[in-house]
Amino acid sequence: MAKPVYAQLGEVPVRCLICGGDTFWEREVKLNSTGMEFFNLAWANESATGLLCWSCGYVHLFVNNSLRLYRTRDGQS
Repeated sequence: MAKPVYAQLGEVPVRCLICGGDTFWEREVKLNSTGMEFFNLAWANESATGLLCWSCGYVHLFVNNSLRLYRTRDGQS
């Protein structure tokens, strides 16, 4: 299983919009569009950073380059 991370956008710590949790796991998320899917070019779609809340599972998407991720100290949430 992936290690939990903290996230910060600029100087602001990221917290889950649903439960207020501050630990996430990260994954790349493709931003598929209908046109690209129609022409079998889904691989060329842009991607975003997905932060999945460690506590409740809510998915937050970021396309901002200011997002910074930090590992938790002990690998636990």
